[in-house]
This record gives sequence, C-alpha cells and structure tokens, in this order.
Amino acid sequence: MLDLTQQILELVRLTSTDLPPDVEKALHQALDHEQPGSAARGALETIIKNVELSRANSTPICQDTGTPIFYVYYPAGWSTRQLRSQIEAAVVEATKKSYLRPNSVDSLTGKNSGNNLGGSYFPTVHFEEVDGNTLTIELMLKGGGCENVGIQYSLPNSQLGAGRDLAGVRKVVLDAVHKAQGQGCAPGILGVAIGGDRGSSYYASKEALFRKMDEPNSNPELGALETRLTEEANQLGIGPMGFGGETTVMGTRITALNRLPASFFVTISYMCWAYRRRKMTVFRDGTVKYE
Repeated sequence: MLDLTQQILELVRLTSTDLPPDVEKALHQALDHEQPGSAARGALETIIKNVELSRANSTPICQDTGTPIFYVYYPAGWSTRQLRSQIEAAVVEATKKSYLRPNSVDSLTGKNSGNNLGGSYFPTVHFEEVDGNTLTIELMLKGGGCENVGIQYSLPNSQLGAGRDLAGVRKVVLDAVHKAQGQGCAPGILGVAIGGDRGSSYYASKEALFRKMDEPNSNPELGALETRLTEEANQLGIGPMGFGGETTVMGTRITALNRLPASFFVTISYMCWAYRRRKMTVFRDGTVKYE
C-alpha cells in the first residue's frame, strides 16, 4: 500500500490556505451586489483580500482552522487502519507547520493535545469502500463559529407551523438562518439533510457541502428548493458578517435520506464564508490530482 502521508499533508495545506475557485468566484459575485461604501461591501472586500494573501503566503485563511473532517472513498484492498494512520501523521505535521492551529481539546480536562489528535474522532474520518481502482480523499475544515449555529429540527414543528413536507423544510431552514444572524460568519453556505436518524442526518448535511457551488442538484425538486431558500435567506437583511446587505447565503445544498415513519428530521449544517474544502484523487499508477 502506498504511503500517502506527504500527499495528504499537501491536501491539508491547500484546504487551509487556498480557497477553492468556485467559492472565491461566489464571493466576488456577492461583492457586486453590495452597495459601494456599505459595511457589507467593506466586509467582503476584507474577506477577499484575506483570501488572496493567504494563498500567496500559504497561511491559514482563518485563525480558526476548524475540525478536520475527512471523507475517504477507497477501493477494495486498501487498509483503512493504515489510511487513518497516514491521515493522522499528516495532520500532526500540518499542525507543526502551522497550516492547522492546535484545536483538539479534551472535553473533561480542557487539556489541548497540541497536535490535533484526540481519540477516535479528532480528526473525524469517514470511510466508504467503492468500486474501481481510484482512491479519493475529501477534506473539510469546519470552524467552530459556523458549527455552533448548526441545528436540527423535528417535524412537525407547531411553533413555526412547519409540517412534514418541503414547505415545512423551507420554514425551518429559514428559521435556522435567522437565528444564526452574523454568528456563523456570513455569507455562508447551507448543507441541509432531510430525513435519516439524528446521527445520519448530521453526517449527510455535512457531506452535502462537498458539492461545488455551480454543481446542480440531481433532484430537480430539491434543486428548485435550494434556489428558493438562497434567494429568501438573502432577503432577511443579515448580510456579510451580520452587517446588513444583500448576501447572507451564497448557496444551499440539500440531500434527502430515508427515515422511520415516526421521525422527520431536518438538519442544517452552516458553513462560513471560509468554505474550506478540497479533494485529492489517487490513481492506480500512483499519480495524485488535487481539486
């Protein structure tokens, strides 16, 4: 089995310091919608300048380098134990090089591990075996600010008048955005999962965030709801960093899961403007492609 530690280290560096092109494009589009001289436009100008400097200097885009969340899609024959070991080694090295800030804290003692490792869940690594000979590793760095405003609803919700249908989903998603205000470091991106159990729904809501900004939903009905939610969220007037303005949300990503008849969960994972996600693909001949 290949030792991919250095290649994974480069994935971490890219994710932390180099915002994906589709996200940067969305930020520029948001800038065009804000009024000259407004606080919202000033916030976006600062954000975009920060993105450019981070890329040029290979320094973290945000001081909160977040929880590293890896989704690993591996062919038959690869060892998940060895892959996890290589991922952890890369995370430790990335922390030494300051691509990641030491973020892993023991919940009982408050002690920081100092290397971003901690038990079986820090960093978070999800494995899925796939057909073919190609290994894919996707990484998201999810900051605490946006993670704190993530929320899960159980429908029906009488307080919001939200039933067990897409109209009810719409109501709770907009409620989540309104509750977040500027605390999620807007303009953000919404990952929404409909259905599942409480755990799988959160899992899927984050997985949905790996879809690129310009990649349409394979389900036209959900795609239409994504467009509507983004438009309506931007009518709330929260704006960049909560300063008011036209852009509260840059995009919405919705997925649907089967559920028990007794349960109807809607889970929203809010992602901040520092939408740090990258992918590496390892081909059969050992070559690596980063996206």
